[in-house]
Amino acid sequence: MKETSGELSQNQVPYERSEGSKLSALWSRLKRIGSLTWKNPALLTSLAVTGVLLGTRQLALLEPLELYAYDRLMQLRPNLPPDPRLLVVEVTEEDVKSLDRWQIRKQWPMTDALIHQLLSKLQQYEPAVIGLDLYRDLPMPPGNAELTRLFKNSGNIIPICRLGDENKGGTPPPEAVPEDRVGFADLTIDEGEVVRRALLFHNADIPEGCTTRLSFSFQLARYYLEGKGIEPQTIKQNGQDYLKWGDVIFKPLKPKSGGYQKADAGGYQILLNYRSADKLAESVTLTEVLEGRLDPSLIKDRIVLIGVSDPAEEDLLFTPYSSEGDVLQRMPGVVVHGQIVSQLISAVLDQRKLFWFIPEWGEVIWIGVWSLTGAILISITHNIRQLLLAETVAIGLLGSISLIVFLEAGWIPVMIPALGLVMSSTGVLAYSAYQNQQERAHFAHLLQEQENNLIALQGLLQDRTSFAPTTQEDEDEDDDQTLIAEQQEVTLSEETAIAPSQQDGDGETAIWTPDAAVSQPAPTVKPSDNPNLLAGRYKINRVLGSGGFGLTYLAEDSHRPGKPKCVVKHLKPARRDERFLAIARRLFHTEAEILEKLGRHPHIPQLLAYFEESREFYLVEEYIKGDSLSDELPVDKRVPEEQVVKLIKGLLEIMVFIHEHNVIHRDIKPSNIIRRQTDGQLVLIDFGAVKQIQPQQKLDQEHDTQEHNTVAVGTRGYAPSEQYAGHPTLSSDIYAVGVIGIQALTGIPPHQLVLDSETGEISWRHLANVSDELAQILEKMVRYYFMDRYQSVTKVLEDLSTLSPQS
Repeated sequence: MKETSGELSQNQVPYERSEGSKLSALWSRLKRIGSLTWKNPALLTSLAVTGVLLGTRQLALLEPLELYAYDRLMQLRPNLPPDPRLLVVEVTEEDVKSLDRWQIRKQWPMTDALIHQLLSKLQQYEPAVIGLDLYRDLPMPPGNAELTRLFKNSGNIIPICRLGDENKGGTPPPEAVPEDRVGFADLTIDEGEVVRRALLFHNADIPEGCTTRLSFSFQLARYYLEGKGIEPQTIKQNGQDYLKWGDVIFKPLKPKSGGYQKADAGGYQILLNYRSADKLAESVTLTEVLEGRLDPSLIKDRIVLIGVSDPAEEDLLFTPYSSEGDVLQRMPGVVVHGQIVSQLISAVLDQRKLFWFIPEWGEVIWIGVWSLTGAILISITHNIRQLLLAETVAIGLLGSISLIVFLEAGWIPVMIPALGLVMSSTGVLAYSAYQNQQERAHFAHLLQEQENNLIALQGLLQDRTSFAPTTQEDEDEDDDQTLIAEQQEVTLSEETAIAPSQQDGDGETAIWTPDAAVSQPAPTVKPSDNPNLLAGRYKINRVLGSGGFGLTYLAEDSHRPGKPKCVVKHLKPARRDERFLAIARRLFHTEAEILEKLGRHPHIPQLLAYFEESREFYLVEEYIKGDSLSDELPVDKRVPEEQVVKLIKGLLEIMVFIHEHNVIHRDIKPSNIIRRQTDGQLVLIDFGAVKQIQPQQKLDQEHDTQEHNTVAVGTRGYAPSEQYAGHPTLSSDIYAVGVIGIQALTGIPPHQLVLDSETGEISWRHLANVSDELAQILEKMVRYYFMDRYQSVTKVLEDLSTLSPQS
C-alpha cells in the first residue's frame, strides 16, 4: 500500500490552485503574529524601540526632525485666499531709496514728519485700527510735535515697543501713547530662526521701557474685535486660566505640545496657523499711499499694518515656508504680525480651527503602534525588496494620515513614528538574521549528524557477520504490534475512505512525514496497560501503509477533545541489538528535531508527538484531509500548461522554506503531495531520509544491485542519478518537481519516458503541447548533470514569473 497522510473526499477537489493562496499564507502568518506573547520578537523589539525613542524624545534630540516635518506639512497645505480685513503698507527698497522725495534727509529712518504724513493720509479713509511696526522711541525731527499730537488724539493707532532680556535692553514705545494702546513686537523664534509660534501676552515684570503685557498682534485683533462688540475674557477650566474670545477658547501651547519637547512656553503662546505663504492680504507701498494712488476701500474698516520689507533693514524672518523651493525665502516681520492677527480674528469670526494636539499618553500609543507595525511588516514579508516596498507604503500611509490630521489643524508626531517603524523592522530583521544564522548552524549540525547516523546504520546492515538475529521475545513483540493493528482495523465511512494503494516501481521510500516535534529526547513509554492504545492514548483505526520500515496507521487521539484523527508512523528497527538501537535512537531524535523546525510551514504536516515504546519508534503526525496528487495525474491525462505552471509554483514555494534550512526532501513525487481539502493548497509529506533501518534482507529482495549500499533514498523516475549514488543535492528536489511537471504535460509516468542514449536527458518535448519558454525551464530543471540544473528554487520561480499568461 502507498503511504499517505490524506484521504479522498467523495467530491474531487478542483485541480486549479487557489488564486488566494498568497493571501491565505499571509493570513496564516498574521494569525500567528496576532497571538503575541511577551517573548514574541516583534513585540519585544517594538517595545524596546518605542522605549528608546521616547527616551531620546525626552531629551529633545528628535525635536528638529518633528519641526522639519511640521514645515513640510505646512507647505503641503493649500493657501487660503487673502484676508479681506487686513491691508499691509510696505516700506519697500524703492521707497527707502527715494526718501528724498518726501523728507529732507535721504537716509533711513523716516522722519517724524513723514510718518505723520503717512498716518494722516491713512486716517482720511477711516481704518478700523492702524498698527505701526516701526520703533519710534526717540524723536526724529522735524515733525516730532505733530506726530506726538497725532498719537495722543488718535485712539486707533497702535505703535510697538520691544521687550528687554538679560543681554539686551528693551525699546520703549513713543512717550505720548498710553500703555493700553501699545504692543510688544517680540516674536517667539525656534532653533534655526524659524517663527512657528505666536506670543499673545507675557507674565514677566518689566519695571521700565516696554512695560505692556500684550503683543502687537493681540492689540490689533483686540481693537478690531471690540469694534464689533467682542471682548476677550479669562475663564477657568480644570484649575487653569484660559483666554476666551467670543465662543473660542485659546488654549496655550505647552512645552511638549505636538513635536515640541522642551519648548519655552512662557507667557501665553499658540501655534501660528499661517494663512498663506506669499499673499496674506492686499498690500500697497509707502509711495502709493503718499501719492494717493490707492483704492480707499482697501483701507476703510480694515486693520492696516505698516512695516518695512526692505531686505537691507533686516526685518525679514524665516518661516515654515522658507525651505520651500531652491532659495530660502524670508517673510517681512510686519507680514508675520499680520498672520497672527488674521489667525486670531479668523478663529473668532470665521471659526477657523486652532491647532490641537493629542495628549502625551496618546503620542506614546501612536509611536508604539507604528513601531509594532514595522516589526510586523518584517514578520510577514519574505525578502528585503518586499520589506522596502511595505515600509514605503506604511510610511506613505503615516504621512497621509498626518497630513489629513494637519489639514484639520491637528499636529501629531510624524518623524518619530516613522523612525520607530524603520528601527523596529530593522531590529527584527537583524534579530531574525542572527536567529536564522544560529538555526542554520544548528540545522547543519543536525543534518550532518543525521547523515553520519545513516551511514553508521548502513554499515551495520552491510556487516552480515555482526548481524544479531532477533530473539523469540522480539518476534513475539512484533506479532503483538501487528495484532494490535489487525484488531483495531475498522471500516471507515465513504467520506473518510483511504485511496487505494499504489506500488512505486522502486519499492518503499521515506520513513516518516516531517513537522513539529519537540527538540528534546523522545520520551520512552512503557507498554500500555490497554492493549488497544499506543502510548496509552492513540487508538488505531486502520492501517494506511506498510513496508520494510514498519506500519502507518490512521488513529484517534483519545486524550484530546473530540478525539481528532492523526497519523501514527511505526518505525521498526531492522535489528534489536543495543549497538544498532543506539544509533537508530539518535537518528530518530535528530529526525524529530528537524521535523519540528520544518513544521512551522503551513504546507508541511505538523508532527504532534514522538515516542519510543518497546524499543520501537513512533511518530504522531497531523492528519491532512485531502487527495493525493497521483489522483490528479492519471496515466494518459494531459494537464493544461497554465495549470502545470501553478502546480510547479505551488511546490516550489514550499521548497523555498525547506531549502533555506538546507534540507533535501529526497522523495518528491505525486503520492507524497496532498491537495488539502479545506483550502485546495498543496501539502508536502513523507521526507525520505532513513529507509536504511529496514531489514537488510528486505533490501536484498528489492535490489539486486549495489545501489542499496549507499545512503540512497528516492523513487524511480523522480530521483536523479546523483541521488541514486547517495549524493543528493538541493537541485535533486528541483529535478523531481520538473519531472512532475513533465508528467502532467505528457500524461506519461516518468519511468516510462525514454532517455537520450548519448546525453542521458529525458526525451519528452514531442509528447506535449507546451510553449518553448516553459519547456526550456523544465528542461533546465531536469538536466542529467546536477550542475547544469537550476541551483536555486528562487531562480526557477523568477523565470516562471516571466512566462506570458496562457489564453
